[in-house]
Amino acid sequence: MTGAPIVSARGVTRRFGGLVALDGVDLDVPSGIVQAIIGPNGSGKTTLLNALSGASHADAGSIRIGGAEIFRLKPHRIARLGLSRTFQNIRIFGDLSVLENVKVAAACHVRSSLFNIVVAGARQQATESDIEERARQALDLVGLAHRADDRARELAYAQQRLLEIARALASEPKVMLLDEPAAGMNTAESMTLLETIGKLKARGITILFVEHNVRLVMGISDRVAVLDFGKKIAEGTPSEVQRNPLVIEAYLGRRHRHA
Repeated sequence: MTGAPIVSARGVTRRFGGLVALDGVDLDVPSGIVQAIIGPNGSGKTTLLNALSGASHADAGSIRIGGAEIFRLKPHRIARLGLSRTFQNIRIFGDLSVLENVKVAAACHVRSSLFNIVVAGARQQATESDIEERARQALDLVGLAHRADDRARELAYAQQRLLEIARALASEPKVMLLDEPAAGMNTAESMTLLETIGKLKARGITILFVEHNVRLVMGISDRVAVLDFGKKIAEGTPSEVQRNPLVIEAYLGRRHRHA
């Protein structure tokens, strides 16, 4: 964990009417690590991912990806700076093939004019070949290469989540945001996901993810940040966070208060 952070957030604040969902959150994520964001329900985790990806803009603060200020940029412009994202709810194209789903993402950086498409036939064919190759490589990494020609809707739930990761990977990101990637998975499927995240890290991709599966978080994360009521209350290695009294209170104290 050396060098300047690839993701840097300062004073990120988001309000929904009278509710402060994010309250001046600071976060630095070094390049090439797996960083988890955890916290009780309603603590602001997904809201923070939305702010980082441009899916829902923060009201105040600064957000930088690789040194570039992205506050209030459109999501497609943020993606072109090297950030990709998956969501809590699966968003695949069910009637397209598995491969076609990934090719859509692999083509996101291609800028072809109508002239190039009509006139530069050889160049266009080379571009399409590159897109398909990157899509197939992404499917291979997540273990779905053998399902490339199947309809996406025919995949099991856990495989659809892996397809979303493949689609995010095909855009060649520097940073990948995963929103509850293990939701709905059994133990074996969660282990496959853990292995997949390890492969992404080995490729030099920085992973920033929200997750409720604490065992998965502690097993794969280099660092963990904890949110509670929109504030960051702790950050450190998994073992440091597990021992933090504020974290214990946020998880266990609230449970007792509501019991």
